[in-house]
Amino acid sequence: MTPEEQKEHDRIAREKEEAEQADVDVTVPVPKGTRARDVIVTIKKKHLTAGLTNNPPIVEGELCKEIKVDDCTWTLGNDQKEIYIHLEKVNAVEWWENVIKTHPPIDTTKIQPENSKLSDLDGETRAMVEKMMFDQRQKQMGKKTSDELQKEEILKKFQAQHPELDFSNAKIS
Repeated sequence: MTPEEQKEHDRIAREKEEAEQADVDVTVPVPKGTRARDVIVTIKKKHLTAGLTNNPPIVEGELCKEIKVDDCTWTLGNDQKEIYIHLEKVNAVEWWENVIKTHPPIDTTKIQPENSKLSDLDGETRAMVEKMMFDQRQKQMGKKTSDELQKEEILKKFQAQHPELDFSNAKIS
């Protein structure tokens, strides 16, 4: 691979990595026409090595997080110029800052998560999200949040049940 091709490949790989952070899929460039029998991929719980026989590894290093070795796979692309490695995370919902510890960290703030609709959520999650959205709108308008409104309502009921008590200096926290 020429330096220009490597630079372009690295740029595309970085973009893919940012877009697919939920899954750890690594693409390793190899010379066109490479055969599977010439590929060496070693996947361990915290280490990855990929390359060609009788050559130094193309990718080698300690993984930033642990993986489920038995669920990991690799294949040589149909075009025979890339090795595709799928690493199954131990913690599937955790974002990795990078794949190999020595590689530069990924700026996860630039990754746009897939949009979802409230109707896609289960009842409990939907209720929690709606409450959070309501509280955020209330705060933006300088009004009380749902928790503050609930506390206020409880105090009003208690006052109604105990009119003999003086609540004029009562503070709710």
